[in-house]
Amino acid sequence: MQLLEKILSNQNMNEAYLRVYRNKGASGVDGITVDELNQYLKENKDELRQRIRTRKYQPQAALRVEIPKENGKMRKLGIPTVVDRVVQQAIHQVLSPIFEKEFSEYSYGFRPNRSCEMAIIKSLEFLNDGYDWIVDIDLERFFDTVNHDKLMRIISNTIDDGDVISLIRKYLVSGVMVKGKYEETPIGTPQGGNLSPLLSNVMLNELDKELESRGLHFVRYADDALIFVKSEKAANRVMESVVKFIEKKLGLIVNAEKSKIARPKDLKFLGFGYYYDSKNKKYQVRPHPMSVQKFNRKLRQLTKRNWSIPLDYRILKLKQVIFGWVNYFRIANMK
Repeated sequence: MQLLEKILSNQNMNEAYLRVYRNKGASGVDGITVDELNQYLKENKDELRQRIRTRKYQPQAALRVEIPKENGKMRKLGIPTVVDRVVQQAIHQVLSPIFEKEFSEYSYGFRPNRSCEMAIIKSLEFLNDGYDWIVDIDLERFFDTVNHDKLMRIISNTIDDGDVISLIRKYLVSGVMVKGKYEETPIGTPQGGNLSPLLSNVMLNELDKELESRGLHFVRYADDALIFVKSEKAANRVMESVVKFIEKKLGLIVNAEKSKIARPKDLKFLGFGYYYDSKNKKYQVRPHPMSVQKFNRKLRQLTKRNWSIPLDYRILKLKQVIFGWVNYFRIANMK
């Protein structure tokens, strides 16, 4: 069975629809809601499939929304229409198991059966084995700077179905609507689409393979990568050569201000901070002070007196935030 037909099969499309429906989320540029999606697909799914098969399907532009980041800057998200979310999810479900076989065991972000917790445990393992100089690489606006040609070339090495390749490229160049005006997307993969996490891992798997071929110890979660070495000299050497590889070979931009050579106590990774436990003679983690501040801010917002909402709703929200936080940091020392 051709790959495209697997993607368009009834079972796969139904699974994709259910996933999109369960995730809810806002409408895209066409205004169709998740609740209207079922009816829309019933009436249009055959035509939709036919247009995809004949390469006549044109994804709609993603709706640009901006959400505030912790540092005060804005994160740009692109919300695809609900129909495009289903198609993207259908592609993801078929391609993910194919690429999973190629991905590194030291990559933990946006992958089945992998988590932040596993990335943190692996980082502690390296530190406690004596690899306690860290090359902390920060990729500048990763999702906005991905080179389409490089990405498609990497995908083509694994996927040899031209129809699927063509469809993925259409999503990359489908553009965004910003305040009612259309803007092209000649580079980048829209953060917010169902395909983006997989495409980012496909691209950064090239970095993983390079680090593995050099015998380096590393942990990567999405575009957050830490490399662990035994001396400052080795760290400087690795920083220089890895930055060169990322910028020359992958065409991505390394954020020179944020990338650094660090010791464990200076690290912030996935919300955790690291410290040396002199009693047990090993490195441990705890919630990073910035994570604690963020948590306190959330609690203050939820306990504001002038917030006129029913008490039981407020208690429910507080429980969700507290349980979520404690559960996320459960491997840390909370003292």
